[in-house]
This record gives sequence, structure tokens and C-alpha cells, in this order.
Amino acid sequence: MFRKLFENISPKNFYYFSSKIIPWAFFVSVIFITYGLYLGLFVAPQDYQQGDAFRIIYVHVPSAWLSLFAYSAVFFCSLITLVWKIKVFEILTIASAKNGALFTFLALVTGAIWGKPMWGTWWVWDARLTSELILLFIYLSIIFLYYSFDDYRKGAKAANILAIVGFINIPIIHFSVEWWNTLHQGPSVMKFSTPSIANEMLYPLIYTTIGFTSYLLAAVLSSSRNELLEREKSTKWIKSI
Repeated sequence: MFRKLFENISPKNFYYFSSKIIPWAFFVSVIFITYGLYLGLFVAPQDYQQGDAFRIIYVHVPSAWLSLFAYSAVFFCSLITLVWKIKVFEILTIASAKNGALFTFLALVTGAIWGKPMWGTWWVWDARLTSELILLFIYLSIIFLYYSFDDYRKGAKAANILAIVGFINIPIIHFSVEWWNTLHQGPSVMKFSTPSIANEMLYPLIYTTIGFTSYLLAAVLSSSRNELLEREKSTKWIKSI
């Protein structure tokens, strides 16, 4: 069933589908990011311990979440590519890796900006920070490996294998604050009990997260569509448009 479903996702169908989704995804991202940042920066009250420094969470937390979410997409697409060798998922893998690397870098930078006033240092070899840094290196390795072969099929296969092996780091990042005694705070939103964050601070975070996620969708589809146009430039359907 899954094989038949995936095989129907042809490059041509994917191109027209992504062309319809991208504008709407960008529109949703602008609306939610703008509204969420407005509430988070100007409406939400100060944190009683961190003051205004806490407001960086409205960029840091969505970035960190998307660094993991994008890698899950990389892992999923890599499995499909290796099993069924579907070109569209091969392209989605590298597009997700590029954007995942961007959000991982942004999470590390914003975390460092927050850490300086809170911890007194830009960086500590904390379990969460170190595993997130390793994730950035894995992303970059996937990208470099993908483009290191003249035959893009060979590069994609090598990158897919690395992506699958590297997935072991995702649960380590997620559970690092629970497995080890780290400086990084524990979960305050994604908890089985009620979130330990005031609603006035929580809702803007939800809005920005939705906005950043919509942006990731639009960016991955845009990058994939550009890669597809380059690969398929000699085909009849590309020439017809």
C-alpha cells in the first residue's frame, strides 16, 4: 500500500503540489511569527527570575524543536529513498537537512545569547548543548557527503545511510535533561502534566512555533522544487513549463 502511494508522487506531481502549498505556508508563517513575536516581546510579562532575557525563547525554542523535527523528516525520507528509491524523497532528504542545519545553528546561537546573562558564559559542555552541537555536525556531514560525488545517486545513498545512523542522536538530545544532571532546564511545555509556564507566555510561544514550522515547510518545499528543476531540466514536462 505504502509503495503504491509513494510511487504516485512523481516529480511532475510534486512540482505542481509544492507550487500550491508554498505561498500559503509562507503566508501562515508570516502571520503567526509576527503575531507571536508581538505578544512575546511586548505583551507577555517579565519572568520573575530572568526578567526580559526570557523573551529569546520565542526564537530559541521553535528553532530547537525544528532542529529535531527536520531531522525526523530527514530520517523518514532516507528510509523511503533506500527502500523504494523514489527521487522526490531523495530530494526532500537533502532539502530537510539544509533547513535543519539552519535551525540547529540558530538554536545554538540563541541559546548562547541567553546563556551569557543567565549562566555567565556563552557555552558549557552541557549534555543538551553538546548533543545539539553534534546534531549540527551530522547535518553538515550529510550535506557535504551528498554533494561529494559526481553521481548524485551515489551521494544521496551515502547521505541517507549516514542520516539513518545519525538518528540515534535525536532521543539523546530529547532526554538529555532527564538522563543527566545538566545546566539546561528541563521541559516546561512538553510535559505529561500541565505546562509550568504562564499562559501569557505560553500562547505566544505556541504561535511562533506554528509560524516557524510553516516556514520550515515552505522552505523545504521551495528548496526541493529548485533541486527538482535542476535535475529534471532535460525532461519534456520541465521544458513545457
